[in-house]
Amino acid sequence: MAAAGLLALVLAPTAASAAPATAEEAAALVEETGRQLTALDEQVHQAELTVQARQQAAADAERAAADAEGTLAQYAPQIRAIAQTGYTGGTRSRVAAFLGSDSADDLVAQMTTLELIADHTEGVLAEVAAAQAHAEEARTAADAAGAEAEAALAALHDQQAQVQAQVDAYEADFARLSAAEQTAVTTALAGPTLAAPSAETAAAAAPGPAAAVAVQTALAQVGDPYVWGASGPDGFDCSGLTQYAYAAAGISLPHSSGAQSSMGTPVSRADLVPGDVVYFYSPVSHVGLYVGDGKMVHARTFGSPVAVTSVDVSGYRGAVRVA
Repeated sequence: MAAAGLLALVLAPTAASAAPATAEEAAALVEETGRQLTALDEQVHQAELTVQARQQAAADAERAAADAEGTLAQYAPQIRAIAQTGYTGGTRSRVAAFLGSDSADDLVAQMTTLELIADHTEGVLAEVAAAQAHAEEARTAADAAGAEAEAALAALHDQQAQVQAQVDAYEADFARLSAAEQTAVTTALAGPTLAAPSAETAAAAAPGPAAAVAVQTALAQVGDPYVWGASGPDGFDCSGLTQYAYAAAGISLPHSSGAQSSMGTPVSRADLVPGDVVYFYSPVSHVGLYVGDGKMVHARTFGSPVAVTSVDVSGYRGAVRVA
């Protein structure tokens, strides 16, 4: 399948193109574009994971090709020896054995040796042919995997540029709103900002040391700006924040809300504990980190820094425990 097809994005229209007639309509359009950008952000992260997989496959194929070519090269001394001796079981060698024999027993011994040499030579040549075929097949696969990885990366760069243009347009539209309208948009997208719990209290209620470290790390980022595609240390998007928090605890999470939602053990709303990753929308395009008392810390949208809000905001889909 073509890499471009694997990484295709359907870009949503920007609010600026809608030509709102009123301030209220402008705010509503900005809010809707903010929701669309969340979905696009996740699509880009999924594309990044696809590119990483393609690059890993290309690296694995390159190693396999190098190993196959190395195996083929090991046969070079045997091939040179065969070429130099000229012993291939042919007529000239058999005549030489006959003429050089002192007795019938000597002739039988030499002929037996020649047969063994011929059999060995044929075996070596068969092995060489098989090794060469394998090496050529491995090299073809490596070249194809490398080309696909390069195409996927080029497609990703193009998509990142397209989404960045959307982001720039959104931020320009957001900046034209009044302060009250900006607050209304960010509250609608990110939920109301609530008081953050004590990091020590939240960590103490975590199910283990890794979750405790992740909660403390995430809460320490409250106030840092939302930055599209960022995973810290000075700015974050949603999955970048949870990735950063768990990285501090030695646990690697992919930079994708969809991928994070499929990890660990599913947890019901009633059983949430600090450190659980909560996810939103269908398909999943947002995550936060539960910190207890019905609250989560998350990085949600432009114009709204990392903050604590209710876990029961619109779009809640579920949670997983990754530590």
